[in-house]
Amino acid sequence: MSNIEIALTIPTACWPMLSVCRYPLGMSGGQILDEDISASSQWSESTAARYGRLDFEEGDGAWCPEITVEPDNLKEFLQIDLRSLHFITLVGTQGRHAGGIGNEFAQMYKIKYSRDGSRWISWKNRQGKQVIEGNRNAYDIVLKDLDPPIIARFVRFMPVTDHSMNVCMRVELYGCEWLDGLVSYNAPAGEQMNSPSYPIYLNDSVYDGAVIYSMTEGLGQLTDGVCGLDDFTHSHVWPGYDYVGWNNESFPSGYVEIMFEFDRTRNFTTMKVHCNNMFSQHVKAFRQVVCYFRSDLDWEASPLSFSPVVDEKNPSARFVTVNLANHMASAIKCHFYFADAWMLFSEITFQSDTAMYNTTLAPPKTGPPNIQPDDPTHKVDDSNTRILIGCLVAIIFILVAIIVIILWRQVWQKMLEKASRRMLDDELTASLSIQSETFTYNHNPNQSGTTSEQESNSTYERIFPLGPDYQEPSRLICKLPEFAQSSEDPVQDGVPHYAEADIVNLQGVTGSNTYAIPAVTMDLLSGKDVAVEEFPRKLLTFKEKLGEGQFGEVHLCEAEGMQEFMNKEFLFDIAEDLPVLVAVKMLRSDANKNARNDFLKEIKIMSRLKDPNIIRLLAVCIYSDPLCMITEYMENGDLNQFLSRHEPEGQLAQLSNAPTVSFNNLCYMATQIASGMKYLSSLNFVHRDLATRNCLVGKKYTIKIADFGMSRNLYSGDYYRIQGRAVLPIRWMSWESILLGKFTTASDMWAFGVTLWEILNYCKEQPYSQLTDEQVIENTGEFFRDQKRQIYLPQPVLCPDSLYKVMLCCWRRNTKERPSFQEIHQALLEIQP
Repeated sequence: MSNIEIALTIPTACWPMLSVCRYPLGMSGGQILDEDISASSQWSESTAARYGRLDFEEGDGAWCPEITVEPDNLKEFLQIDLRSLHFITLVGTQGRHAGGIGNEFAQMYKIKYSRDGSRWISWKNRQGKQVIEGNRNAYDIVLKDLDPPIIARFVRFMPVTDHSMNVCMRVELYGCEWLDGLVSYNAPAGEQMNSPSYPIYLNDSVYDGAVIYSMTEGLGQLTDGVCGLDDFTHSHVWPGYDYVGWNNESFPSGYVEIMFEFDRTRNFTTMKVHCNNMFSQHVKAFRQVVCYFRSDLDWEASPLSFSPVVDEKNPSARFVTVNLANHMASAIKCHFYFADAWMLFSEITFQSDTAMYNTTLAPPKTGPPNIQPDDPTHKVDDSNTRILIGCLVAIIFILVAIIVIILWRQVWQKMLEKASRRMLDDELTASLSIQSETFTYNHNPNQSGTTSEQESNSTYERIFPLGPDYQEPSRLICKLPEFAQSSEDPVQDGVPHYAEADIVNLQGVTGSNTYAIPAVTMDLLSGKDVAVEEFPRKLLTFKEKLGEGQFGEVHLCEAEGMQEFMNKEFLFDIAEDLPVLVAVKMLRSDANKNARNDFLKEIKIMSRLKDPNIIRLLAVCIYSDPLCMITEYMENGDLNQFLSRHEPEGQLAQLSNAPTVSFNNLCYMATQIASGMKYLSSLNFVHRDLATRNCLVGKKYTIKIADFGMSRNLYSGDYYRIQGRAVLPIRWMSWESILLGKFTTASDMWAFGVTLWEILNYCKEQPYSQLTDEQVIENTGEFFRDQKRQIYLPQPVLCPDSLYKVMLCCWRRNTKERPSFQEIHQALLEIQP
């Protein structure tokens, strides 16, 4: 292992992204393919570009250019294609060591980057310096922060020397994917404010486009993730540095025009503008903004107008949120009107339905570098490292042996159990098809009236074998309404389990459904006719794509005449001559046979879920391809987006003119979610992804539980990818689900507590936002050890003690001590004002 030399100088972050978005992008981990690494030249085939990977010793140990690098000769470079735009915050370099044979390294280097592969931009720091100090030997890794960070697809490392010398390089980039989609903004150049003591420069000093009288085709301080202070005259560089500002005397029209270009057409929900409001210096947030949208070649005729409340009491800088009302556009042009002599912005971000500015991006397979901000020269002793590696290898061998023994015992135990079960009963079984990608409604074969401990398919390696006790399938069938029958057999107390061989998993169309259902029950359900009718495709009108997955897509559509195809027991709150808003899950025509079979089985299961707080299956299109299932959709969208656009009742909401939701209505919505989960748990279904993103909002705060959340890029930051395969909502998951792979009604109860916490925070913050994904997983280990060091979600400001106690009950370590959904529903009814 190589030593690491680190220098960190992170400014005040506007978003946690600057500190969180620091994961290796794939040079050392191999995610970046050889064909995406190129160079201007190579000394030999064994020092080609593909060998320029940090901490690798393949080939001759590094990339080396063909000729000696001379002073001021920037013709040699190592280029990396990231395939998409990335937010890059950190770079690492290393020389050629080659086991002691090589001694070539770059003492200095420059970086060039490009977003389109045609226009290349030279990176410079906030003081205008382009040259980055590199390596002092051939083996140490030196990490350098990019301040400001860059947004690019292509990056070039260009070695620099002060005399002719041979150089070789190994490199890594650190950051995360740029999901905001903004590729450039055009704006008037920032101006100078004259103060009695010194001039204050309000120009965009890191803008990487052309700057003459205006700024064109670039990105800069408005997208660097750094917010200005309340007092704009203070900065870590020079007075006014963090802001771009304009004086109203320079704009006779009374507004500043800024145009934003995006990578593709997007469905925009909000724009957030960080404004200074130091009115004592004649600086205020904008009085009004008028935005125009361009989706193809022409600008829409009808602009959107928004007027925030002018605040002359609080001088603090703040974000002003502009509701963009789901306009579709690839470019937005906004006119910001002056409220005073000066208008100063430091950051502008956009939220769209295809991607959002993600502050907690899931790291790729390789973890972050071991960065210690307080120790800029931290080095790891090489001999100690070798000893540590030896110990780790020994531990790994021991663990592998233990796992093999456990698996062998588990397989042997199951073989004995199956043999005895065949002799006692000729029940049907189906082998478990391991699908660790997704999760939503899962049938839990459990007869317990409160919490249930059925072990669902684990996304991790199983730590403990299944218990020896299995519930008889005939008893489970009685739980489903259509198979209900009077039985005098007593319900067993305790924890029922099913062997994996007795469980059938169904892969959902969008990659967000998995049903774990006992084989006997599945066979009986599959033998029933579908309880929904075929719907004519021609009566469906596409509105918007809500999401997509491995096997299909989810579309928002309008359905004409849907009322004629519905059961009389289901009533729409819409006139018969008006179209109904529906969600259509569509299976791709090229889906394999297993996916088609699962799709049809999913229809049969969904057709039997009938509860006022569960999304209903309305109709199907299965007589021809593509296969479709049509479900309800609520006009106010999902609960997460709905609450994030609202504020609590009070003076602040009145000042900002924002829509409000009362505390009473928050409790009412939470009670409905508990009611829906009570119904699912009564059928022993486990949801496995309960969160506000999976709850839809209708009229009068009606809530229905759904399962679209994972298929939407909007919520990609809520899911953590395990080894490039499984995707888990770890911030909502119980400790036993993360560590043991156990998904039960009790783990759904844990997720309900987190969902309740979201609701009372108006979905303004992600759970455990102060923790990285790795730290969230580590915290689950503290729950497992139960040494009183675990971190709980804090009590929301608007949450009374009685309601916070309900949350804490949901997060009890012992699953049997967590309440049932029936108890939670009753408790919320009593708390509700």
